[in-house]
Amino acid sequence: MNEQSNASVGTSPYVSVRWQGDTLGQLELLDQTLLPESLQMVPIQSVEQAHEAIVSLQVRGAPAIGIAAAYAVLVGMQSLVRRRAPIDESVQQARALCDYLATSRPTAVNLFWALDRMRRIIDRNSNVATAVELANQLLREARQIHDEDRRMCHAIGEFGASLFEHGSGILTHCNTGGLATSEFGTALAAILTAHYQGKQIHVYADETRPLLQGARLTMWELQQHRVPSTLICDSMAAQVMREGKVQYVIVGADRITARGDTANKIGTYGLAVLAKHHQIPFFVAAPSSTFDLSIVHGADIPIEQRKPEEITCAFGKRTAPESIQVYNPAFDVTPSELISAIITELGIIHPVDEDRVRRVLSK
Repeated sequence: MNEQSNASVGTSPYVSVRWQGDTLGQLELLDQTLLPESLQMVPIQSVEQAHEAIVSLQVRGAPAIGIAAAYAVLVGMQSLVRRRAPIDESVQQARALCDYLATSRPTAVNLFWALDRMRRIIDRNSNVATAVELANQLLREARQIHDEDRRMCHAIGEFGASLFEHGSGILTHCNTGGLATSEFGTALAAILTAHYQGKQIHVYADETRPLLQGARLTMWELQQHRVPSTLICDSMAAQVMREGKVQYVIVGADRITARGDTANKIGTYGLAVLAKHHQIPFFVAAPSSTFDLSIVHGADIPIEQRKPEEITCAFGKRTAPESIQVYNPAFDVTPSELISAIITELGIIHPVDEDRVRRVLSK
């Protein structure tokens, strides 16, 4: 595999989600469970396969999950399109597909946001003649969701890069790049934009236990873009901060409440506490689609519980005794008072409170 790229600013040498063709076309996902050893696009043949790809983290990252789910509705519609099913049956099936895909993961709000957009298209087209016409409208919406995310990622990158000083050390957690989105990413978009602007930054990436998204995915993406970077264990972050190597912390988000409380990969809350102690700015980068204004307090965000085997038998190797109790939340919640700013495609939310969140999102 080519481990270096000639990627220029505004482009990415890989994609996480791809749709090829018309309504009878093909959904392909980059299998992130195989990275960094293999770069492989996997064809999705059924909605059940798409659901499992989301659950098993073949596709991951809140924006990428939403995009994949939108296209997966089309995959589920293809048998109806081929036989030109009547509209009543097609609408019923399309709604059922959205409901089924919504059960794949509970925390990332982009999943529900994208599926809600697909439901609105279904409702607006419930009187069209055939499954073909409905599918055409659904594909148009899925492509629009995909294209909008690209634009949001680049806008977030520009806003985020403006916060970084030349020669800074930047700590990040989990993976927030093109693998987690349509292109360039959220928190990683800010880092990549600063890099291409010539700010000579150095990135410290937490390995991100227990599934090592930072080690396997973020370091791989940084390598593709030739960004100077160093991998550290999660437990090393405090020491790296104390040594003065880090001037900023920036992370992504899977759901943000109306007051700015932020759910992100487990370990994020601890970084925010450490950053506060060391007087280091702590930034969150996310598109407006990641906000859930129906929730005010972070305590009300549903937190996904993952299988114990991700800790006891990660990557096929048993690392803990059998028959033990395991607690494995996929996410934690960082309260808004620990967040210096939230970077969106609409602008920078600072200070982080409910009034400022709603004002910026109203744009």
